[in-house]
Amino acid sequence: MKITIKTLATVAIFLAASPAIAEEKLRVANWAPTSHTLYTDVMQPFARSIEEATEGRVKVDILPAPLGPPPAHFDFAVNGIADITFGVQAYTPGRFKTSSIAEAPFLGDSAEAISVAYWRTYEEHLAQAGEYDQVKVLSLFVHGPGGLFVRGRDATKLEDLDGAKLRVSGGIAHEVTSALGMVPVEASAPQSYELLSQGVVDGIMFPYESVQFFNLNALVDTALIVPGGLYNTSFFVVMNKTRWESLSAADQTAIESVAGEVLARLAGRAFDRADEAARSAVNAHVKTAIVGGVDLERLQDRLSPVIEDRNAKLKAAGISSRAAVQMMQAEIESLSGQ
Repeated sequence: MKITIKTLATVAIFLAASPAIAEEKLRVANWAPTSHTLYTDVMQPFARSIEEATEGRVKVDILPAPLGPPPAHFDFAVNGIADITFGVQAYTPGRFKTSSIAEAPFLGDSAEAISVAYWRTYEEHLAQAGEYDQVKVLSLFVHGPGGLFVRGRDATKLEDLDGAKLRVSGGIAHEVTSALGMVPVEASAPQSYELLSQGVVDGIMFPYESVQFFNLNALVDTALIVPGGLYNTSFFVVMNKTRWESLSAADQTAIESVAGEVLARLAGRAFDRADEAARSAVNAHVKTAIVGGVDLERLQDRLSPVIEDRNAKLKAAGISSRAAVQMMQAEIESLSGQ
């Protein structure tokens, strides 16, 4: 068949009039400082991995300015104000009970091991609670094990901390503070500098990474570090359910391949690296007490009600606390040994 210039022109006109294949764009709500590990080493790489896994069919746009305060971000995903959001369960007290399994003291020294164990335990046990049924859960993870950092007090002796006011995120960190005879003051992480510098609080419950990032080194002088951590902070990454269901099956599968355990490992590893990088800088400014021996046993005894309360929360959520905790502990032990 002879192809004429007229035929080619007709084809060109037809193609120009045909709708192009739509590119999916997902909006991610962000409240974290854009220089923080959570943004630079977790959410940005995750966004890139979605684009790569979907071969460019799905683009991800992390919004440059917060749509609202951190506690509102779960509902932003529920209501479709943003397609994907991330946040801290403890910022909305009483809403999430199962996150207590990953926030408890003495869990372990690796955020990566705890995060991967957390995700596996979520899939096996915690999802049954239905706390995230309104959204598509993309991952759950934790930051590094938290310590206690104060100024003007001797943190090596627990009795010297009685009545000290500590900034906490909420959740089990709040309960740990109370169990140790201190006064918890709930506030978001970015508020820590203001609270310390103005003397509103005597100290903070934080991992090393956060002490360094929020420029608190010069505002604290003593640290209490506990093997396995005094607490952990649990994070979620979730997606609007309707938006998720609007994606093709191929793109859903591609996104799941870089979410879940993969994202939990990425996040935990990023927080471990950040803690390691910050540790020496923080220790140059503070006197550090690492709890061990009889003092550790005393501390564990003081915090046993917190552990019991964690189990009660899991039961209240309809979860077999014994099976879930046993799995979590076994996974952490296995992963920590790798």
